[in-house]
Amino acid sequence: MGKRRRQRRGDEDVSALSKKQKKHLKEFGEQHPFYDKVSQRAERTQVVQLPESSEEESHESGSEPESEPENASVYHQLLATLKHVSDDEEEEEEDDDDEDDDDDNEGVEEAEGQSGAEEEEGASEEEDEDNGEEDDVAADKLSGEKAEGEKLVAEVEDDEDKGDHKPEDPTQEGEEFTDTKHESAFSLETNFIDADIEDYKDRPASPSAVTSADPFKKHVARELEEDDIAQISTSSKKTVTSKWPTLGQLAFTSTFKEALPVKLDKENDPDKLYLRKPLDSTWPKVNRLYLTNQTEQNFTSLQRELFTVMDSYKDLYYPSRLATAQGEEIRHVYCLHALNHVLKANSQVLNNNTRKRDQKSGLDEEDLRDQGLTRPKVLIVVPFRESALRVVQILISLMEVPDKKVDVSNKKRFKDQFGCAPEDRPPNLRRPDDYEAVFAGNIDDHFRIGVAILQKSMRLYSPFYSSDIIVASPLGLRTIIGSEGEKKRDFDFLSSIEILIIDQADIYLMQNWEHVLHLMSHLNLQPTDSHGVDFSRVRMWSLSNWSKYYRQTLLFSALQEPQINSIFNKHCFNYNGQVAVKNIPKTGSICQVLVQLPHVFQRLEADSVLSVIDARFKFFTDKILPQYRDAIMSHTLIYVPSYFDYVRLRNYFKKEELSFTHICEYTDKPGISRARQFFLKGQRQFLLVTERFHFYKRYTLKGIRNLIFYELPTYPHFYSEVCNMMKAWKQGEEATWTCTVLYSKYDAQRLAAVVGAERAAQMLQSKKNVHLFVTGENN
Repeated sequence: MGKRRRQRRGDEDVSALSKKQKKHLKEFGEQHPFYDKVSQRAERTQVVQLPESSEEESHESGSEPESEPENASVYHQLLATLKHVSDDEEEEEEDDDDEDDDDDNEGVEEAEGQSGAEEEEGASEEEDEDNGEEDDVAADKLSGEKAEGEKLVAEVEDDEDKGDHKPEDPTQEGEEFTDTKHESAFSLETNFIDADIEDYKDRPASPSAVTSADPFKKHVARELEEDDIAQISTSSKKTVTSKWPTLGQLAFTSTFKEALPVKLDKENDPDKLYLRKPLDSTWPKVNRLYLTNQTEQNFTSLQRELFTVMDSYKDLYYPSRLATAQGEEIRHVYCLHALNHVLKANSQVLNNNTRKRDQKSGLDEEDLRDQGLTRPKVLIVVPFRESALRVVQILISLMEVPDKKVDVSNKKRFKDQFGCAPEDRPPNLRRPDDYEAVFAGNIDDHFRIGVAILQKSMRLYSPFYSSDIIVASPLGLRTIIGSEGEKKRDFDFLSSIEILIIDQADIYLMQNWEHVLHLMSHLNLQPTDSHGVDFSRVRMWSLSNWSKYYRQTLLFSALQEPQINSIFNKHCFNYNGQVAVKNIPKTGSICQVLVQLPHVFQRLEADSVLSVIDARFKFFTDKILPQYRDAIMSHTLIYVPSYFDYVRLRNYFKKEELSFTHICEYTDKPGISRARQFFLKGQRQFLLVTERFHFYKRYTLKGIRNLIFYELPTYPHFYSEVCNMMKAWKQGEEATWTCTVLYSKYDAQRLAAVVGAERAAQMLQSKKNVHLFVTGENN
């Protein structure tokens, strides 16, 4: 109901008042003078002592100060006892009202939260009138009470009951989140190092020793010159290869001459990791689940090598992040690096706040430059809410010191919105292990959440401009970034991102890759508004719009794909250089095909990457499809990776009036069932299937006799899965089964993943355009 619930209503019988009188009573706390009962006898003036907050509340509620003293009735005495309610509690009650009004508004973004608190404090009189109408409805509901004092007590008790069961966050998802109760506690500008002084007891006496060796200090303190930027932008890349025990073949590339390749330290010295407290004590406990080898100290061999690259602040591309193996190990180690970076950056700001406050002698203002143009430093892009849930849980675990839990604001709301109940998962659902790993938990792909970290506490759902870490999906970021021409769009919070982590990048190929490209084009741009930044504290390279040369990008994927490679090659400008893992697959997924089947690979010629789309369609319609038009070649499944190619083929089949049916990721369940039955019974000769349908459903399609891969699958194991579907329909006709695959020279990476690197090289260099493989001969 808001603060107006506390206003005085007078001693009148509310049930006898008209609706207009009730509204006036609710708005101004007294009856209109027109309805006053005039008495000839002068009444004694009595002074009522009100608390200090009454004047402020009266001003905020929009009511005018009273010009005449009034009698202190029983109602007024009861009201005076309730005036000790804090402003924070009253603000939470106002937020409760806003929550009821905005249940259906899920599209409002948290990124505008910095100004939300100011807007709330400066609410207009028109908004007060709207609240007054709501209060009027509440007054009608209370009209059945016998006495005004009893009604007030009932209202107060009802408020207390609501407070006991109210969620930690006073707003619904999608509503503007301000959380003024925790704003000052998490503000970098108003905090100092004194509250965090315990972290410095074990530090060396001379801070210069740490500064000179700490990779974080070395990276952000390096001041590039104009000539350096010109060299990075125009020079050709130099490449240095090396081989590490676990990561395998590494390629270090850089256009900056002073950038040096990263070296793997054979000694596992914890002091050389420069982990910020409390991470040096919490990391061994959090990561011990993955330490299967007794010789490993705090890190697995994979984590140790990955963290070595991360801690050098070089870009990293790791294309072997499988969903079923080592995925959680990688997630833990990049969360450690991101949190370590944030804690160091924030402690530097707080330390400089203390120095500036104490006005130490010899203080140089240039030494206080420790921030970007906006506060968010780390952006973690993940595909599903379940992934975001695990990331935040790891961050919380890393902040929890033994025998003391970290103070996490809005934790309950986060678990409710990002968690998944066991009953939500369909029973008896049998799918491959990689499917179970990818689609575990809450698979909603539209979300974003800000995380603020300060002084051994964490705040979830913080406004973007008050956050240190942003965890979001590409779709969640796209809806707030918007498109050119839209009135309501915001991407200033991306201006000072220092670490970008893109996890499970291969899944975005199955969602919408355009969202990722849109995000990359809006990173590290000059903001359109100051957002309250103190420019005397902003680093010079950030003011010079050189933030992209300092940004570290960590890219994790399950496969090597040209679209993912282009992100790493065209959108990463780190002056420290880039490290890419380039392990060539020796054996392809064709080795996992269990059925006896001849595989015919037919090469098509194309002049460019753009022309290969039309060349493939022409090659298929002119040379491949005529071979399958005969009724003998029935039960032919055509696997189409691209949805655009699928639509093109579907329209062509309709135009040629061929007997076919089709299934894509947008087909409903009845349509899928009909198509599968038509194909199984032979009522339709062709079945068109998109790769996204197979990715999201993983149905076993029965009745396949002939198989055509219009293009090589994105995921190499999809090739063997689709081929092995043939054994699900045993009709004793294995000898007539066929498999045809189309490929071009631009499909080298996909081809190597299917047939192996050595065979792929031979097929691409051979003068022959047709190559035959036979599987299952020994069976």
